[in-house]
Amino acid sequence: MTEAARGRVRVEPSPKRVRTYVDGEVVADSRRPLLVWEGPHYPIYYFPLADVRATLTATGDSERSPSRGTGDVYDVVTSHRTVPAAAKRYADSPFEELREAVRLDWAAMDEWLEEDEPVYTHPRDPYHRVDIVNSRRHVRIELDGVTLAESRSSMALFETGLPTRWYLPLSDLRLDLMSRSDKVTHCPYKGAATYLSVDVEGKAYPDLVWMYRSPLAESQKIAGLACFYNERVDVYLDGELQDRPVSPFS
Repeated sequence: MTEAARGRVRVEPSPKRVRTYVDGEVVADSRRPLLVWEGPHYPIYYFPLADVRATLTATGDSERSPSRGTGDVYDVVTSHRTVPAAAKRYADSPFEELREAVRLDWAAMDEWLEEDEPVYTHPRDPYHRVDIVNSRRHVRIELDGVTLAESRSSMALFETGLPTRWYLPLSDLRLDLMSRSDKVTHCPYKGAATYLSVDVEGKAYPDLVWMYRSPLAESQKIAGLACFYNERVDVYLDGELQDRPVSPFS
C-alpha cells in the first residue's frame, strides 16, 4: 500500500475479481484490480491495462491531479458503441502502481460486479463497517414542534463515518404527514432506497425519510423500516434531545 503526502491518496491491491460492462459486453475483467482512495469517503477501482478488453482511444484531453499526476483521457470503444471520455490513465503518476492502470468512470459503465455479485454507487470499502442492532431505546422524531415518529422498537445502524441511524417500524410513523417520493438511491452496503416526503402544517420537506424495502443480504435487519435524516430533524433518545450531526447529508 502506498499513500501520497499531498491529496491523501491511498492505493492498495484488491483480492476481488472485478468486472464491468457496457451493453452486456465486458469492458474490463481483473483478478488484480487496485483500490484507490482519491477522496476521504470511498475508493474507486483502477484496472491493470492488460485487463481492459475494450479499445481505449485517446481524446487528446488530459486532467491534472496534484497527487496522481496528469491523467490522459480516453474514449471507451466496444463493438456496440463508444462511451466518450470514460477512462483515464496516469502514465506519469508518482504512484508507480497507477502508471500501467486505467481508471474507468463508474457512472459511464452499465454494470459492475465484485466476484459474481453486482455492486452499486461505488466499490465496497474494506475498511467500512455497518453494524445493525436491536434497540429498545425510546426514539422520538420531531420537526417544527410536530412529532413525526415515536418508537420503542427500532434498529440502530452504526456505519463508519456517519451518524447513528435509527430505523423505525412504519406503524410508528405519522404516515398521514408523508407521501411517497420518486427518488431512488443506491448504497453498496444496503441496496436501493426509496423515499418519503413530509408535509408539516403546509411546509414541504422533500425526501426526508428513506427505507430499504429489499435490502442486500447483510442488511436484512432494516428491511421495511424507515429512517429520518437526523441532520434535518430533532431526535429525542430516551427523552433527551440530540445534537444535529454534521455529515455529507447535512
